[in-house]
Amino acid sequence: MEMVEALVENIGKSAHCVVQAGTGTGKTICALTAAITSCADCNRRILYLTRTNSQQRQVMLELREISKRHPIFGMAVQGRRNMCPYVALSEELKNGNHEELSLLCAQKKSMVMNGNASGCRFFHTLMSVDCSGIETWARNSLPTAEEFVARCAEFGVCGYELCKSLLPQAKVVTAPYIYFFDPFIRKNLLDWMGCDLHDLIVIVDEAHNLPEYARELKTAELSMNTLKAAVREAQELRDPEIYEGTSTTDFLGMLQEILGKAIEEFVLDEDGLVPMGMLEEELMARLKVTSRGLLKIAENLVTLGEIVRDRRKKEGRLPRSYLRAVGLFIEFWMSVDEEDYVKLVVGGDSARFEAYCLDPSLACSSLLQTCSSIHMSGTLEPLDEYRDSIGLPKDSPLLSFPSPFPKENLVLLYADDVTSRYEDLAKDSKMLEKMWSYITEIARSFDRNIAAFFPSYSLLERFAQEGLRDDLGCRVFKEEKGMQQEDLMSIVSDFKRCENGGLMLAVSGGRISEGIDFPDRELEIAIIVGVPYPKPSARTRALQHYYELKFGRGWDYVVKAPATRKMLQSIGRLIRSETDIGVALILDRRAVHFRPHIMATRTKKPIEDIRAFFERHAGSRKIRLRRRETPRIRGGMKEKEDR
Repeated sequence: MEMVEALVENIGKSAHCVVQAGTGTGKTICALTAAITSCADCNRRILYLTRTNSQQRQVMLELREISKRHPIFGMAVQGRRNMCPYVALSEELKNGNHEELSLLCAQKKSMVMNGNASGCRFFHTLMSVDCSGIETWARNSLPTAEEFVARCAEFGVCGYELCKSLLPQAKVVTAPYIYFFDPFIRKNLLDWMGCDLHDLIVIVDEAHNLPEYARELKTAELSMNTLKAAVREAQELRDPEIYEGTSTTDFLGMLQEILGKAIEEFVLDEDGLVPMGMLEEELMARLKVTSRGLLKIAENLVTLGEIVRDRRKKEGRLPRSYLRAVGLFIEFWMSVDEEDYVKLVVGGDSARFEAYCLDPSLACSSLLQTCSSIHMSGTLEPLDEYRDSIGLPKDSPLLSFPSPFPKENLVLLYADDVTSRYEDLAKDSKMLEKMWSYITEIARSFDRNIAAFFPSYSLLERFAQEGLRDDLGCRVFKEEKGMQQEDLMSIVSDFKRCENGGLMLAVSGGRISEGIDFPDRELEIAIIVGVPYPKPSARTRALQHYYELKFGRGWDYVVKAPATRKMLQSIGRLIRSETDIGVALILDRRAVHFRPHIMATRTKKPIEDIRAFFERHAGSRKIRLRRRETPRIRGGMKEKEDR
């Protein structure tokens, strides 16, 4: 009630609230209740933004409960890749971005409107049949996006288009971040909803993700793979002249050579800073053109790309052009503000130039035009860093609500004889073995579900190959980089069902550590394998320098704050209700630097301390002894015997 009342008060003041509350304490229902209360008697609308589909589903479930007492209509909208049945029929179209699919969809709908039903049979059916039954069902049932699409599929109509037609009637709309923070998509959404920006109350869920999301949204890149694909496009067009005496493939070849040269000259480890004028100066010198001439070449590339897109659109294919992407990148690269961007070159398999955005407020400025906004997460501390990063007003309320769950249900420990600090690992060859031994001994000693959260996928893989030498007596599961969602959820479901306890190997900041709940006995011990500081890189150093100049707190904002949030997110998997209990062990002596946000106690004997904790709760939780099983590592769709 304190949270709801505080939010109602601040929405009434048109404030932008930053809210931290413990995991599992009902932030979604509190934010919805406050927002609905605040706009009950006016034309304001609520836009609830989420990072994942599972979070969006929770919004609709909460709305159903609210609607039982206070009838209200809400809709969940997702992109065409999830809601359009035409896209679902083609693997090629599933890889399309919003702009590409929007272009194709507009053409297909135009064909139907002009009497050609073959343009899109789903849109044709939508225009031909009475959909009032689906609409009535949606108002009464408040379906998730997935449920709505499935219902529309039963009638052969386009769920995406029908969803759009219902948005003007929805008091609450839940959508992915991109629907608000991308200017083009935001304009479309507001048109569909039939409201203005200043009439919106925006709720940002899992807001700790927003700063980096906003930076990535404003970042542009040109990869070697894009350049190679552009060469193939140019050859399809018979390699036209792009400038006086220079063919398109010649120009693209120059770009590939310059990218290779930049990698060789500037990359250390994985990336490197590129002098601001390096790329364009190299091109101008080779082509003997001015900057205006180079921009004309970029413009010509975009024109060629439009020809490719039109051709593919007429063929019913994804209207994508790599030539256009190259042209747009050059235009963007030459126009970026040196104060807000840094130019990078990245090596390895994903070799590319990158104009990396340092200032997330560039993508978040539209928030200031809304009626009010609520930014909430279980891990937003330090709150002032979040406020400053995305450009909220200095007087924005910073609200923190402690967890209402019994403090004695969670214990935080740390071991001070290990660390993942690079310098220490280099000096002490036995350091990793000590960390491995902690994990394996805990897995052997407790018949409970355990998760080990590593700072990187590379360290996780190293443990899976080198650390799991002995029989742990339990099943081992592994989060893999780039796993398909269905594969990930499959291993998570199997892990949750382990009757005799299992060991999940995951990554701090990954999908398991942030987006999945483990109530009751589904997870009882979390091991944080080293502090998950951002990997040292040119990008991180540039970002740290930027925040040092802007706020005087570069290290705190760029290095310490993200590591704090990742650890808190991993720890937060343990306690989701007032009856959950759990132990978190941080395998890094640097845990002391994260107080007061993480109040961990030093342990010399973690096995004994963990056992003592569970014995204190023996009245409600029976201590179970480990039963030996054949160890298996489960990852993706395969299981393999541990060597």
